[in-house]
Amino acid sequence: MRKILVVGLGLIGGSLAMALRGFEDFEVVGAVRSQATHDKAAARHAADWLTFYPADELPGADVVILCQDPAGIIGFLQEHRDRFKAGCLIWDVCGVKTAVMEAAQCLPAGVDFIGCHPMAGKEVSGIDNAEAGLFRNTHFIVTPGPHSTPEHLALLRRIAAHCRFGDVIETTPERHDQMIAYTSQLMHVIAVSVCADEGLFSCKGFEGGSFRDCTRVAALDPAMWTQLFSLNAPALCQVVEALEGRLRQCREAIEAGDREGLRSMLAYASERKKQIDLERVRGDDVRPSFGNS
Repeated sequence: MRKILVVGLGLIGGSLAMALRGFEDFEVVGAVRSQATHDKAAARHAADWLTFYPADELPGADVVILCQDPAGIIGFLQEHRDRFKAGCLIWDVCGVKTAVMEAAQCLPAGVDFIGCHPMAGKEVSGIDNAEAGLFRNTHFIVTPGPHSTPEHLALLRRIAAHCRFGDVIETTPERHDQMIAYTSQLMHVIAVSVCADEGLFSCKGFEGGSFRDCTRVAALDPAMWTQLFSLNAPALCQVVEALEGRLRQCREAIEAGDREGLRSMLAYASERKKQIDLERVRGDDVRPSFGNS
C-alpha cells in the first residue's frame, strides 16, 4: 500500500485528509503537533492514522502534502530535504506560490515538488471546522516545477477528482501570485483597512449587508496573513497602488462636485460588475485569463 502524508491538520489539511480517505491504494497519515489536534482528528477519523513525527514518515511517503503556514512549509522543505523518498511527489496548499517554489529548489533531483493552491476555505480555522466536502466544485490551481513529471501531474488530477474539485488549472507561480494579489489579498487589505477605522464601533448596530460583505474577511489570522502579504509584496503593492489611484479619483470627483465624472466612474464599474456576473452565470470559467489547463 502506498502512503500519503498530510503535514498539518488544520482546516485545509484536515479537510484534505478526510477527502483523501479511500483514494486508490493509498493510506492517509496525518501529522499533528499538539495533543489537542491529535485527539480531535482521531475522534473525527480524519486520517487512517496519526503521528507527531512527520520526519519519520518521509522515507516511506509516496505523496507529501504540506499544509502549514508559508514559513512552516518553507522551513519543512529546508529541514527535511534529504529525508524525502526518491521519486515522491510533494505539494503544498500555500496561497503564495513563487516564494514556495523558490524554496523547493533545495530538494534533491528525483523529488518532484508541484505548487498547489486549493481555492477553498472558511472564515474559521482548525480541525474542528474541517470537512471532506470543503473542496466540492472549487478550483485546484497547480504550478508545476521545471522537472515535474506527467505521471505526477496525472496523479494530482486524480486526487483533485477524488476530492471533488470542480477543475484543475495549471499556470505559472508568477501568474498565480498576480491574480491572487488582486482577487484575494487586495480584498483582505480593504477589509482590514475598513475595520481599522476609529469609527468602527461608533457605527455598531447600523452595519448593512454591504458593510458585512466588505469586512467579512477582516477576522483573519494576523500571523499567517502577514506572511502571505510579505511573500507576495511586489504583486500586492502594485494592485494596492492602483486601488489608491482609483480611490483618489473618486474622492476628487466628489470633492469637486463633478457629478458627471462621478456618474461615469460608477457606470463604468457597474457595467463591468454586471458583465463578470453574466459570464459566471453562463459558465465561463477562469481558464482563459488565469492560465492553461
